[in-house]
Parts: sequence; C-alpha cells; structure tokens
Amino acid sequence: MPTDTGSLIDRDEERARLRDLLATGVPQLVLMYGRRRVGKTFLLNRIWGDAPAFYFTAAETTPAQNRVALLVAFAEWSGQPLPIEDYPTWRSVFRLLIEYQSPAPFAITLDEFQYLGEDEEGLRGVASELNAVWEARRVERPLVLILAGSSLRLLERLNSGGSPLYGRFAWQCHLKPFAYWHAGQLAGFPALRDRALAYGVFGGTPRYLAAIDQRRPLAENIQSLMLDASGEVRDLVRTALLQEQGLRDIPKYQAILRAVGEGCTTLNEIAQSAGLEVGTPLRDKLERLGHLGYVGSSRNFETTSRDPARFRLTDPAVQFFYRFVDPWESALATQGGRAVWKQHVQPNLDTHMGHVFERVAEEAWYRMQSALELPLVRAWGRWEGKDHRRIPLEIDIVARLTEGRVLTGAVKWNRAPIGVAVHTHHLDSLRRLSESGIKWAHEAQQQDSPLLYVAAGGFTPEFRQVATASRATVYLWSLDDLYQAVS
Repeated sequence: MPTDTGSLIDRDEERARLRDLLATGVPQLVLMYGRRRVGKTFLLNRIWGDAPAFYFTAAETTPAQNRVALLVAFAEWSGQPLPIEDYPTWRSVFRLLIEYQSPAPFAITLDEFQYLGEDEEGLRGVASELNAVWEARRVERPLVLILAGSSLRLLERLNSGGSPLYGRFAWQCHLKPFAYWHAGQLAGFPALRDRALAYGVFGGTPRYLAAIDQRRPLAENIQSLMLDASGEVRDLVRTALLQEQGLRDIPKYQAILRAVGEGCTTLNEIAQSAGLEVGTPLRDKLERLGHLGYVGSSRNFETTSRDPARFRLTDPAVQFFYRFVDPWESALATQGGRAVWKQHVQPNLDTHMGHVFERVAEEAWYRMQSALELPLVRAWGRWEGKDHRRIPLEIDIVARLTEGRVLTGAVKWNRAPIGVAVHTHHLDSLRRLSESGIKWAHEAQQQDSPLLYVAAGGFTPEFRQVATASRATVYLWSLDDLYQAVS
C-alpha cells in the first residue's frame, strides 16, 4: 500500500481526524462521501502509514457479486483461507471484518458502499446487518471502519433519523474539492496568475488538476485538456453527471447547467432556456445540483426570501465548460481547439475570471482569518441591482461581521494596478444605496466599517494612499497576498 503522505495536498483536518480516531483504542465508525474524482480514494489509501489497512471498492453490480469480491479481497489481504460458502450473508461478512484479529490498530475502508445494496431499500438492509454486528461485537479493539462513497444522497441518509446506523458514526465527513490555494499548489505553475487561472479553468477537483502538465504553458494545457476533441478534462466534465448515482433525466440536468452557464440566473430564465416548466420538478433539480456542488443560489445581501434567488455555476471547471466548450462544440470539431482558443476563449478569459475571482476573495478571507486575525464573518454576500434612480450598480463584497460591523469592497481581475477611481466608485455606490434606503449601505459608510479590495494586478500608490486614509481599517490584497503561506 502506498504511504507517501507527503504527496497529499490539503486534507490536513481529515488526516488528523482519522488518525486520532484510530488512536482511541476502541472501534470507531466513520462516514465519508464526496463527488467522484474529489480524492477520497487517494486520501484513504495514503493516510495510515505503517498501520494495517484494508481497502475495498464495491462495483456497480449485484450485492451478491460484491459480497464475494469483498471476501476474495479480504482473504488475499489477510492471508486467510475464506471459503465463500462460510459467509452467505452480509452479517457474516461484517462479523469477519470487525472481529479480525489484527496485531495492531487497523483500518477498514468500504468504498462505494452504496453498491452493497441493490437499491435504497436494499442498502438500508445492509446497514441493518452492519449495525447488528457493530452493536453485538464481542471484543473492543482499535479499529476504524470507514463507509465511503460518491452517492451523496444515499450516504447522507445512513446517518439520518430512521437509518439503522443513525447516531453510530464517530465522524461524518463531506469531502469537497480544493479551494483556490491548494488547487494552485496542485496545478504547480510558478506564476501566481497562472495558478489562479488554472483554478478558474479546472476548479478544485484533484483529478482535473492532476492532468495538468506543468512543463507546458497554461494556455497549451487548456487547449489540450479542455478544448481538444480528446481532451481528458473536457470528457470528465462532460460526463460528470452520468457518474452521479441516482440522477434521472440526465439531459434535463444538463440543460439546466447549460442555461445557467449561458448566463440565465432566475428560475424563469432557466426554465425558458432549458425548455422546462417553472415548478417543483425544476426547483428539485436545482436543489440536487446545488447539493452536488454544481449550482449555487444567492439573494442580494440581507434581503428577504421574497427577493428572487439568482443561480450560478459554482464549480469553475463546469462554469468554463458551459461557457467556452459546450457552446462551441461544432467549431471545436471542425476548426480545432487552437482556433476556438484564439477566437473565443483567450479574449474572454479575463471576464470569466472576474466571477471566479470573487469566490477566491471569499475563500482567501476564511483561509487567512486566523493567521491575520481578521474579524469573524457572520454572513458573506454581494449586491446587484438598481438604486432609487434606476441606475444599475454592483457591490462585489458585502459581509456582516459577527461583532456587527459591515465589511464591503471590490474585486478586480486586473493586469495593471488599479487606480483611485475604483475606490471612489465604491464609496459612491455605497452612498447611492444608502440614499435608496438600504440599511447595511448606510452602516457601511461609517468610519469604523472596514474595506476590502482584492486586485490581481495590485494597486497604484495613489490608491493605497487615498483608500487607507478614508477608513480606520482597509485591507488591500494582491495575488502575492492571496497566495502567501499561512499557519
């Protein structure tokens, strides 16, 4: 088994938690789930060091075949002869695993656990068999048993009310894609701008980032992995929904992603573009896509539920695919990735990054909160609309701090340093919103309300001078600040 824990990026909390559970000296049950290709297998195969660890991945086949395959795998791993006929039920198999006489603390991972049952009801039966053995175990030993899988809905229900395993788990972990900083580490480019761009194109899914060839320029990687007909990441993103267990009507889900990727943000716009009715089925599908991490929704900061929700693609790789790949499938097939890159992607990549960079700013605040002693945030958001004179305006950053103050600011994916006009425009937008009766905007104009400006290309000396003189607390972050190491 590989033990190269040093090759793991991030996942420090998960590693520490699992190792601590193994060190308790008593049996511990763990539930871990996440989208496919998020790195569960890599993590669970590389965290145990010298501790004995048995790992089994169930296949999308019958429960009987999975039971036999598990027995064969465990016999090979343990060196024990295990006649199939001696273990005719899941209860007998689970008893074998849990009561295994290991000379040292050991871990068992049953990956894609949802396949051990034929359907949801069948999985409930398997969980019931496991629970019976877990409750009746005769020997207390240092053991961690991990139930892992990619079916978020089914796995979460294992620890919900009514499940036979409800309340049995020492830890429940939803493994998510990397945020911008660790994604940049995995992408590996020396230039910080390239690291940020790599996150904007490939997102935080480890499998996508691992496909990057760091010996080649980023532009070439984008063309070969995302635009070319044989592009590895292009195919992975295109078929991602097909890998999500339990999704029906895949074309409708894809139509929704396509609509949101094209810029539709409201229910009515999405329904019209996707050719679907506005109603419960559409809302349910959007909720499911949100749970999977593909789509997010938000309302203007501190507005009521009557304010219409706006939907957006939250996975940068999916966002890139539905903006630059899916709409140009014909051109990609006839003219190739290089032509589409020059005509459609390269000229519009900065605009795409503008939206991604706002998410980076939020992720950076939480990443650096402890190290820089930043104020704690109660709610993070933005504002987009019109003032009382019907003039459009946007505020990139609006956050309510836990101690009551309002943090506001602007995010710019710029190349040259931004000038003082950005600061002046931001203050003017706050004034206009305050005059329009927006309470938080009035609060945000106070001298003690902090400002946050995030600019990829940095700031002019005049900007720094004027902005920092305008408030008691002003944070100015460039790419160098976003990618600084923190402890």
